[in-house]
Amino acid sequence: MKASLKGRYANEKNTAGATLVVNAGDVKLRASMSDATFVDGPSLNGLTLAVGKPGFFIVDYDVPKKDFRFQFMNTVRVAEMPLELTYSHSRGDNRTAVEGAFMFDSANTVSANYVLGTRNCKLKYSYVHGGDTTFEQCYDWGKMAWDFAISRRVYDDVFKATYQTSNSDLALEWSRNSKFNGTFKISAYMNLAEESKNPKIIAESSWDLEI
Repeated sequence: MKASLKGRYANEKNTAGATLVVNAGDVKLRASMSDATFVDGPSLNGLTLAVGKPGFFIVDYDVPKKDFRFQFMNTVRVAEMPLELTYSHSRGDNRTAVEGAFMFDSANTVSANYVLGTRNCKLKYSYVHGGDTTFEQCYDWGKMAWDFAISRRVYDDVFKATYQTSNSDLALEWSRNSKFNGTFKISAYMNLAEESKNPKIIAESSWDLEI
């Protein structure tokens, strides 16, 4: 059994959560809890149960909302190149999405995401340079706007910058994944169209434990 503890610290609110994962052969059973599960005594608030087989399917059940979410994944080969397909459906809001990612080689990937019955369609191109620097550009048909991102890995650290042209939002991230000290991410968000440009700072950390 594996356990994961997570904390999130923001300007206006701090939150915490925990996840328990049990392996049952090829299938994983997962229970996720937020701080709402324990505030004012144990409750079902913030509790999510899931069962899934990595690379094939995931079924999530939101206990307080009594809502199911289904996700199915598959990989096929087109001209000897992998095409990853994902189908997801949320019963509560009746939302169905399809995704596809086509990897031409280790450096070039084109992916698309579409929510059925809406204008929410995104097309993204990702290019990895030298194995440690990634450039991404995404066009959102719903917003009729471009998003851009660049990230670079330096040993265990990843630095990333993202810019959304639709609302002039700029995000800067620094994350680290360590087997010994857990993982953390520090993010700063600001809107360049606002006069004040006061950044919103969020720090997230997690620790994985073997039980």
